[in-house]
Amino acid sequence: MKSDVIKGGVINIIDFPKDVLLNLPKITLIGKTQLTIENHRGIIEYIPERVRINTTIGVVRITGKNMVINSIMTEIITISGEITNIKIIV
Repeated sequence: MKSDVIKGGVINIIDFPKDVLLNLPKITLIGKTQLTIENHRGIIEYIPERVRINTTIGVVRITGKNMVINSIMTEIITISGEITNIKIIV
């Protein structure tokens, strides 16, 4: 608990992005057709209508139509298709 408070204070002092230091997911949505998730922990489920991705803050559930995983790298996943909903399940 104390280490989290100290880490948070240090991050605020040095003004460094929290997603980098705390390994938080960064979700970027471009329109309704492309989604990128950085700092993920792997794919849990993938069908064209639903993708579930594990992250440090919970499971990110993306729903839509004709979704395709364009790229999977160690820390970045890119999905395209008709994205209708994004939900974080803690």
